[in-house]
Order: sequence, then structure tokens, then C-alpha cells
Amino acid sequence: MYLEKLEFNKILEELSNFCVTNQGKQLALNLAPSQQKSQVERFLQETNEAVSLCYRNGIPTFYEIADISVFLKQLESNSSLSMKSLLDLAHIFQLSQDLKNFFSQDFLDIEPYPILADLFSRLYSHKDITHRILTCIIDENTIDDKASKTLQSIRKQKRKLEQDIRSNLNNMIHSSTYSKYIQENIVTIRNDRFVIPIKEEYRSQIKGFIHDISNAGSTIFIEPISVFEMNNALNQLKSEEELEIEKILLELTTLFYPYVEELKLDTILISKLDFIFAKAKFSRSLHATMPFINTKKEIHLKNARHPFIDPNKVVPISVDLGNNFSTLLITGPNTGGKTVTLKTVGLLTCMACSGLNIPCDENSSIYVFDHIFADIGDDQSILDSLSTFSSHIINIVEITEQATENSLILVDELGSGTDPLEGANLAISILDYFKNIGCLTIATTHYQELKQYALVTNGFENASVEFDLSTLSPTYKLLVGIPGKSNAFAISKKLGLDDMIIKKAESMMTSNQIDFENLLKNIYDDKSRIEKEKSKISQELIDVTNLKQTLLKENEDRKRQEQELINHAKIQARNILLEAKEDANKIIKKMNSITNRQDLEEARNILNTKIKNINMLYDTNSTTDVKSILSKKDIKPNMEIFVTTFRQNGTVLSYPSKSNEVQVQIGNLKMTIPIKDLKLPDSSKQNNSSLTINNLKNSHISKIKSMTSEINVIGLNVEEAIFVIDKFLDDASLSKLQTVRIIHGKGTGKLRNRYS
Repeated sequence: MYLEKLEFNKILEELSNFCVTNQGKQLALNLAPSQQKSQVERFLQETNEAVSLCYRNGIPTFYEIADISVFLKQLESNSSLSMKSLLDLAHIFQLSQDLKNFFSQDFLDIEPYPILADLFSRLYSHKDITHRILTCIIDENTIDDKASKTLQSIRKQKRKLEQDIRSNLNNMIHSSTYSKYIQENIVTIRNDRFVIPIKEEYRSQIKGFIHDISNAGSTIFIEPISVFEMNNALNQLKSEEELEIEKILLELTTLFYPYVEELKLDTILISKLDFIFAKAKFSRSLHATMPFINTKKEIHLKNARHPFIDPNKVVPISVDLGNNFSTLLITGPNTGGKTVTLKTVGLLTCMACSGLNIPCDENSSIYVFDHIFADIGDDQSILDSLSTFSSHIINIVEITEQATENSLILVDELGSGTDPLEGANLAISILDYFKNIGCLTIATTHYQELKQYALVTNGFENASVEFDLSTLSPTYKLLVGIPGKSNAFAISKKLGLDDMIIKKAESMMTSNQIDFENLLKNIYDDKSRIEKEKSKISQELIDVTNLKQTLLKENEDRKRQEQELINHAKIQARNILLEAKEDANKIIKKMNSITNRQDLEEARNILNTKIKNINMLYDTNSTTDVKSILSKKDIKPNMEIFVTTFRQNGTVLSYPSKSNEVQVQIGNLKMTIPIKDLKLPDSSKQNNSSLTINNLKNSHISKIKSMTSEINVIGLNVEEAIFVIDKFLDDASLSKLQTVRIIHGKGTGKLRNRYS
């Protein structure tokens, strides 16, 4: 009864629509909140696993499966099954295999899905039986010819005999002798035998057996004597065909005899999986999240939304109950959203305790209650002579008799339908009773006495639904900590009620009533202002957080780009130095073999020139011109500069910062460079440097292209060989050679030990 008041049955109907199998639908319709924390956590976990799997791997395909309970009993009694029954059983094995394939894809990590992994792993399938059934049975009324060689032979004979009979009768129909006796030029079947329609007046002209007469009596269906034996032979073949089909069905049925328990388990598992993925699809449709289960008997709902209100119109509410107070008293105008708040809290709690994700923000949490009681709506009955007040009291009596400290109680318009003073006092007493037994309670009321009581009583908290006087309409926002104030006079005035009437009504209020209304107005206005400022600050905090994340990412990208540029420069410098070292070694080796002093001087000059070029490329100090040093005031955006640390030209993007740094773009990279590392570009030096580097790079590339996979270092000492081999291995790596061969002498073994 209480679940119906919260419209939980509608949730189940909606959930069942996402199920494919009838068995899954029944699981959905029979779902109920659990009172066991461990069970609720497992149900929520399986739902969350299915949601995650759907986003990662898609939704598994289910299709309708038959209720096989009768078939299983037939198998247990060794009876033969029909074609439809066999197909239904084969489809269960087939669906089990499809589901196992879905969950066993190579790219899928099953570790995050322990519950689903257990269910999928227990599915049983038998490919051979499935293939045998589906190839032998075409549909629930047809066996394939190839089901057995005997059946294939019988049907071949049957088709030939049918063709012979038709040919014989067609010849008779179209012959000049008999055509005038024929009512219609067709061959038809009566009593499972081929016949021809003869005009009644010529029935004696055709020798044969009469099998039927038309309703009007003008047509006689005769089996001519010429096809009598052929029809007999055909019927004999049909009997043999039926016997062979029964034999085949029995043979196919025996295939399932050893797998009765597996079929039972498959049916249960398929239904369970269908139900679980229905919960996942339902969760996705609501944009729901999995709530946490707390042990402190608290409810924390953040931006909770009623599942049956249009998502584009629903106003989220946030409720915290059980921490600082156990009773929440909601006041406000009619149609303002008080009852919707009750139903939202109750319905979402029921959903969570049933293992369903709920439409609210992450980090919401609920407690697993032993009972969720709801007295919502008007249950007055003329037949039972119950008034509105009486019906409410009957419900309250039942609640007080069954409620425990672990119950959640939702009461709408407590104490209404009777004398206001008595009703208010009774409502206070009832709420006090609920608080004293330790349960959590949310109640709605219009009584001012309850507002006052909640203001001064520990464990109670006021709340209200916001009302916009400018539009005379509710905003449906729940304001916790603010008692709802009466808007009767303001609304009446807005609607045009005479001022004299309103003033007289105001004059009839006592000073205490006026003071209390003014107090409520001040509290309401202050709280509304604070809530608006809080909302604004929250939004600004989100913006600041997003900006911080963006700046951090940009900074990380900039550092990464700088490091990549430095690494690239180091690799380029190393390659150039290796080339220079190789050239120098060749020249030194040549100098050692030269006896002519003039040739020796020439080789030495070449070596000095190469060393000088390398020094010019990589000695930053040597290229620094005092006149080209930049000061802070000289640097402006868009000016061209030379970055000494990277030996590259760049463009200034910003004015210098307080830390004497400036943002510079080099190629596609943007980075922050100290001013001391900047100078005016020297076109001649830059061109010479670029030319030298390009020449060295082109030389290096050409050597890579002509790279061989073998080197001979026989005759070189260890130091010379190490340099040559290192260079050779670097070039081989750049050329992407898979294997290389190094030829060396025996020697001391130092070279072998270094590269082994």
C-alpha cells in the first residue's frame, strides 16, 4: 500500500518495458525494496557494472525465449518433443552462446565486472546440438529433407509420384474425350488423394471413386481408377515420411536428455541478465547515478529529480536528513511542490533499496530502512463512512504500530481535516512520538503552530517551497532552514481583492501573530538572499576551477614542448658531433700515414677548420654580441629575436614579465624564455649556421642511405674501434637495420666484452 502511494509500481512498469524476455519482465514487476544492506549493495553494484559495460562495450542482444518448464518435464520423462519445442530449446543454447561471446571479446577487461563475470561464466551452450537442431528443423512445422538420408529418399520418391499423378490427371482433363465432362480444368485434393472435378450429370462417364460433392451438388470430385494405385503408393510414402519424422524428432530430443539442469540454469541466468541490463538501460534513460549506502541512518540527496516529471521542467531538490535533525517540516502554498518533495525522497529511497540507480548527483547516499511508510493523498471513502481526517488517522495508527527506529516516515498534511487548533496539537504530538522512537520523518503542513514548534525544538528543522509573488506561482525550490510564510494577504491583494477587506483582516491579527509573520518574512528574505549568493559563488568557483585546470594543462603542454625541443636539439647536436669526430679521426689517421710536411700542414688546416665550425655552432658565448644584447624596454610583441639557448629565431608574443621572462614562439612551439637568453637576430651568422647545419644533416642523411650492415675494425686499437663501432651502431639504428655484423681481431677480448 505504501509503495503504491509513492508510485513505485509505475517505476516497475517502466523498468519492465526495458526487458526483452517475459521472464525478465516478471523479475522487474516483482522487484521490491530490500531490508538487507549487503543485498542492496550487491543489487546496486550489478546495476552499476551493467551501466559501465553498456558504455564500454554496447548493450548485449536479447530476444524472447519460451517458457520451457513443460518441455523440461517431458525430457525428464524421456518423451519426444515437437519441432517447436526443440527449436525453443536450441534458441536458449544459441542465446547463451551469443551472450558468452559478447562478454568474452579480446579487448574487454572483465576484472571491473565481478558480478556479471560470474553470471556470464555460468551460462552453458552446446554448439553441436544447436547446429544439429537448426539445420534439421526449418520452422516449427517443417523438417529439412537433409535431416536423414531416409527422409530425403522418401520425399524424392513422393515428389516424383505426385508429379506423375498430376501429369496423368492433366492429360485426362485436357483430352478431347474427357474435357467436356470436366467442371474446371484443375487437379485438386480431397481426403488426402488427388481428384478432378466432374460435372454432376457426367458422373457415370468417369470410372473412379467419389470423394466429395460441392455444396450446390453440381460438381463431383472423382479419383479416376487410373491413378488409384498411384494415390495408394503416395499415401504409403506419406506414412513412411511421418514415421521417419517421428524417428528424427526422437533422435533430436535425446540430444537434450543429459542437459536438463543446464537448460534450467540458462533460463534463470538469461532472465537475470536481461533484468540487470534493463536496470542499466533504465538508469541511462534517467541519467541516474549509483547512491552510496551509509550506516548512520541518514539521507543525503543532491539535486534529486522525480523520475516521472519532464527532465526539462523538473526542479531538483537537495535534502539532508538524519545528521543535525531527524524531522523535517515542509510548509508552503498549495501546488507548491511539498507533496512532490515527499514522493521524490520516498520514491528514490525505494528505488535505491531495490538496486536501482537514482536520478540525482553523484555522492548522494541513503540508508537501508526496514520500512518506508507514506501517508500521502486523500483516502476518504463514502462506503466506509471515512472522512479525510479519519482516513489519515487510520494510516497514522498503522504507522505508529509498525514503525521502528530504522523506519522512514512520510506524512502529507499532518493533522488536517479537523479543528485547526486540535489538529496542530495532535500533529505536534505525533511528530514528537516519531522523533522519540528514533525514526526519520518528513511531514508537510499549513499549521503555524508546527512552524513555531520546529523553530525551538531540537531534532526538528523547518523547510519551505519557494513562491514568487510577482508571478503568483511556485518555483518548486526547496529551502531548508526557512519556515514557509503565509502569503494569503499578498496573494489576495495581487489578485484584486478590495484593500478595505484586506486591511480589516490584517487588523484582526494579534500582535504576536504579526511579529511572527514579520520574523518569518525576515528569515525568508535573508535566506533567499544567502541562497542566491551561495549559488553565484558556487558557479564562480566552478569557473575558477575550470580556468585553473586549463592553465595547468597549458603549462604542462608548454613544458613538454620545451623538453621536446631541447631533446631534439641534443640529438641533432650529438649527430653533428659524431660526424665531426668521425671526420677528425679520419684526418688524424691520414696525418699519421703522411710523410710529406706540406700535405701534413694541409690536413691539419682542414681539421682546424672543422673544429672551428663546430665551435661556432655550439659556443653560445662566441656568438654573443654586446651590441645585440636586449634590455627589458627593447622587447615588444611581434618582434623577431634570436634565442641563444636553442640557436633558433623566434617571435615575441608578450611584454616582459616581472620575473624578466617573455613568451616566445619558435616554429609551432610557444615557451617562456628569460630575457638574458634573447638577442637581436644576425642574418649573416644565422644563414651561415643554417647552411652549415643543413650541409651536415644532408651529409648525415646521404650516409644513412648508403649504410651497409657490416663493418671491419681489424687493425684498430680499442679506443679507435669503440668510437667507430659506436658511430656505426648509431647509424644502423637510424637506418632501422635489423641485424649488423662487426668484424674484429682476437686481441685481448676487451672489445667483445664491451658489446656482448
